[in-house]
Amino acid sequence: MDKFTTLSGIAAPLPLINIDTDMIIPKQFLKTIKRSGLGANLFDEMRFTQDGAEIPDFVLNKPAYREAQILVAGDNFGCGSSREHAPWALLDFGIRCVIAPSFADIFYNNCFKNGILPIALPQETVDILMKDAEKGANARVEIDLDAQTVTSSDGEVFSFELDAFKKHCLLNGLDDIGQSLQKVSSIDAFEATMAQSRPWV
Repeated sequence: MDKFTTLSGIAAPLPLINIDTDMIIPKQFLKTIKRSGLGANLFDEMRFTQDGAEIPDFVLNKPAYREAQILVAGDNFGCGSSREHAPWALLDFGIRCVIAPSFADIFYNNCFKNGILPIALPQETVDILMKDAEKGANARVEIDLDAQTVTSSDGEVFSFELDAFKKHCLLNGLDDIGQSLQKVSSIDAFEATMAQSRPWV
């Protein structure tokens, strides 16, 4: 998993509440267990017509936001079924950070396991960042994970709270497997001891 330290990127405004995981990646795209390729179908039913043509008015289809790395969204982002394909699709598209007033718990935790930083901020702060994002490609938002700050294109700085362990994992690029590998010497020592004391196992 890639480390997350700082990010300077275009923020796309998506002022909708209750964006569920089926909206993020519809169920027909859940057949794969690969993490790559899902970005093409991110927000599929909002991005494309039934014939596969782009819907010009959807934010990620607009030229200014095609390279967006940050999403500013409404309350209760990631609700619905607990599909890890949702953060996979966001990451494959290029989204590394989602800012919203609140997140569904399972989606929130899945983000950290996949290198995405979900930032929960008060509604009034999200409203400010939403307006900032509406300026387009020239309005770059700065994220500093170590300092736990979001800086708007106008230089306004907002602090966010984050669990220390989740922060550690993102800063060091540690998913569940990476966390286990940090203990590899202890695991090897335990297995060696077990092999001597219980060779029949």
